[in-house]
Amino acid sequence: MKHEKSSLQLSHHFDWSAQTYVMGILNLTPDSFSGDGILAQANPIKHALGQAEAFLQAGAHILDIGGESTRPGAQTLSVEDELARVLPAIQAVTDQYPSAILSIDTYKADVATAALQAGAHIVNDVWALRADARMASVVAEAGCPVVLMHNRSKPNELAVSQRLGGRYIGSEYDDLLGNIAAELLASVDLARQAGIADSQMILDIGIGFGKTVTQNLQLTRELSYFRKLGFPILYGPSRKSFIGYTLNLPVQERLEGTAASVALAIANGANIIRVHDVKEMVRVARMTDAILRA
Repeated sequence: MKHEKSSLQLSHHFDWSAQTYVMGILNLTPDSFSGDGILAQANPIKHALGQAEAFLQAGAHILDIGGESTRPGAQTLSVEDELARVLPAIQAVTDQYPSAILSIDTYKADVATAALQAGAHIVNDVWALRADARMASVVAEAGCPVVLMHNRSKPNELAVSQRLGGRYIGSEYDDLLGNIAAELLASVDLARQAGIADSQMILDIGIGFGKTVTQNLQLTRELSYFRKLGFPILYGPSRKSFIGYTLNLPVQERLEGTAASVALAIANGANIIRVHDVKEMVRVARMTDAILRA
């Protein structure tokens, strides 16, 4: 069954030339690296609704709901466990805020299917259609937008600091920008073969996913390279370890580092920023947009 709300058209809702859009993160997990896991709360659904309201009032354009932590070294979830986390939240937010645009952060086709039927509009796939062979057809059938994220995460290339978190130390690329672009375009081809329109695709360079601290800094500085691929760009640096290791700061002290990364990424062509600190980053985005468009 295709849920009628899932057929959101990007061109009808987003004018990429007009402003930067903000995606607020709702982590339906107990173990988020950022310390904001909603399942750690006494009443997760009530907390999720409160966070959704705060994000929307602060100016978030999209709410990104995820049930499986994607932090380096996190354990995978079964489809059943992931659905038990995300579906009640999607249904509650949809009922309370029917005009809100929701994305489901998952790489599992069955989770995406159920989330779209429950009211989600966008699929945010951290493995860019490559983890589940059925995901592309699910997105194509729903007619919904999809975020294709670059990901070379490998557990054996991970180093973990108790204070600063996990970081990748062995990620090797022959050509960092060129390799990432080629691998993203390979996922674009998978999407096209399934019948997903180019106008429904968003690319994410995958900050923090199989990249070293230095590589993440370079990607932020040279984000404009990926504009030539012809798709909107999502950028997600929020509270990540490349900021922590650069500034030697734990996760709860990375607001300014996130803000600097967001402002530079917007200047270099980011269309959507995915963040935890929505109020502050909406302000950063609006000020950066005003400077660029003055």
